[in-house]
Amino acid sequence: MKRTITALAATAALAAGPAFSQDMQSAYVAGGCFWCVEADFEKLTGVEEVVSGYMGGDVADPTYNQVVAGGTGHYEAVEIIYDAEVVSYAQLMNAFFRSVDPLDAGGQFCDRGESYRTAIFVENAEQRQTAEAAKSEAESVLGQDVVTPILDAEPFYVAEEYHQDYYIKDEIILTRRGPKTKADAYDFYRDACQRDERVRELWGQEALFAG
Repeated sequence: MKRTITALAATAALAAGPAFSQDMQSAYVAGGCFWCVEADFEKLTGVEEVVSGYMGGDVADPTYNQVVAGGTGHYEAVEIIYDAEVVSYAQLMNAFFRSVDPLDAGGQFCDRGESYRTAIFVENAEQRQTAEAAKSEAESVLGQDVVTPILDAEPFYVAEEYHQDYYIKDEIILTRRGPKTKADAYDFYRDACQRDERVRELWGQEALFAG
């Protein structure tokens, strides 16, 4: 399940593309709450699916509770499965930096702690070169040092089904503000966390997903 934007901001240089080809590839990033990163990147033309999970730690097959408690070394990460004939890895990296606060080393927005830090996980030298170029470009635009590390990819552990496509599910859950669908709870959380406000503050009109 995904929503698609057919006309995107010029910062990502993306547009509506043809049907998916057979050139499906994966990119791995951590941008704070994986619900938000999944919701953002499933809007991009050329992205077939985004899967929430965990990467970068030293505990095999960790649970959500283990990761957010700290100590496992994992990030909340996502796998972006995309059609390389429609959207390039470079465009995804450009969009990624403009979807987060890459100046924050302690987490993202209202979410604090090691599991909520930003990172890019690369699988080969070509991806590393592209990610490093995107990071340098982001530093030039922001005029400050970007703290997002570029790390070698490690095993990616898919998160529990509870977390997948959280932002569009109509399942009812009990929140501190009473029963809500997951979709409504997500919207409330994202607004309260002021994710979009901070991204707009940093990136202005280049804030691709902060509508």
